Amino acid sequence: MTGNVWLDDTGLVTLPSGPRVRGRRQSDTVSPADFTLLLADGPVPPWPHRHIRWPDFWIPINRADALDALREAHRRARAGERVEVTCSGGIGRTGTALAALAILDGLPSRRAVTWIRANYDHRAVETPWQRLWLRTVH
Repeated sequence: MTGNVWLDDTGLVTLPSGPRVRGRRQSDTVSPADFTLLLADGPVPPWPHRHIRWPDFWIPINRADALDALREAHRRARAGERVEVTCSGGIGRTGTALAALAILDGLPSRRAVTWIRANYDHRAVETPWQRLWLRTVH
């Protein structure tokens, strides 16, 4: 564990209570993380990670597994680990997962889409289903 110190600021989002997490495309060349949530098939990092089955432009296949993985990522970030979330494009699924982390961190779900678009990428949370799914996060 590194105390949540990142080697660069690319894709970093500060959650409402202070932990910083990174969102990115899986293909990006980046500094190391301590834990990664993988939301798409593709390259896996050499550090600890967890895969969520989450089709592009959709929502997770298994809600309970996704929420468990997001809660684990949130716990790790609050404990000071460098946590990142990745998918193919780094916008839809990644933005939705980062918004879910903000909800788990105390942000009201009704504010999640606006918040993540202001704090990560203005295109984050790409589909109506992703916006609706965020209402189920708690």
